[in-house]
Amino acid sequence: MPGHAFWKGFLRISLVSVPVKAYSATRSEERISLNQLHAECKSRIQYRKTCPVHGEIRSDEIVSGYEFDKGQYVVIDTDELDKLRTEKDRAINVETFAKAGSIDDVQLSGKSYYVLPDAPMGQKPYQVIVEAMAQQRVEGIAQVVLGRREQLVVVRPKDGVLVMSTLSYAKEVKQPDEFAGDIHKETLNKQELQLASQLIGSMTEKKLDLEKFPDVYNEKLSQLIDAKVAGKELVATPEAPAPKVINLMDAIKASMKQVKTPPAAKKATTKEKQRTSALRQVVATARKTKPAKKKSG
Repeated sequence: MPGHAFWKGFLRISLVSVPVKAYSATRSEERISLNQLHAECKSRIQYRKTCPVHGEIRSDEIVSGYEFDKGQYVVIDTDELDKLRTEKDRAINVETFAKAGSIDDVQLSGKSYYVLPDAPMGQKPYQVIVEAMAQQRVEGIAQVVLGRREQLVVVRPKDGVLVMSTLSYAKEVKQPDEFAGDIHKETLNKQELQLASQLIGSMTEKKLDLEKFPDVYNEKLSQLIDAKVAGKELVATPEAPAPKVINLMDAIKASMKQVKTPPAAKKATTKEKQRTSALRQVVATARKTKPAKKKSG
């Protein structure tokens, strides 16, 4: 089961409305999280909300405000925004469709959700829409209220389901021409360009498999925690020598030789996948087990 739905409402295309629910497309529990502690006593740091006039205050005493002038605020009750919303705001309102691939990846803001039918009556119209979009090879551009804020999203068909990804608004995205001054036009060598193309071609996979890219930080953090819990001494890995600056042609030729026999990509083993889930249990056991006191001679 995918867990609890993050959002429920309707997928609306013109006069067609389909009840849907949205689930986050990522698993946050796969990442190891660390807590901040006081270095001296190892107590967990607490964050208290304070007012410079009245000291510590409760959460229900806090309001939101907009600074319209230096030190001058107007109080905004975000609940009042709900009074301005209509039934339409409870929907993923598809305004237009565009050919697949029309969205520049720079627009993507990093959050994706699986959008699924929320009732038996929505199954057939949902599947009709998914199939029609897949056949037409289009993606829908829509707006939806997520977390009380209107979000611009793109809705795409993927393996029989809809994936909704949040987008940045046009005014929020920097354009490449803003950095034109950092690029100084050079005359490109035809042979260098040809060799670079061959190098890129030799490294291009017919089918991308992201499973072969492990979460290196998470793995190393897991190893570090295991070592700390076991009381082992850590030995620093010797630093690799800095790469030498060499001629571009020589670098490309050397790279071509290297990619002819690429090392087998490391895939996460079942044991490695179990490390993260078992990690909390290991740490919890270590905390309960107190070290034995040394007997005085």
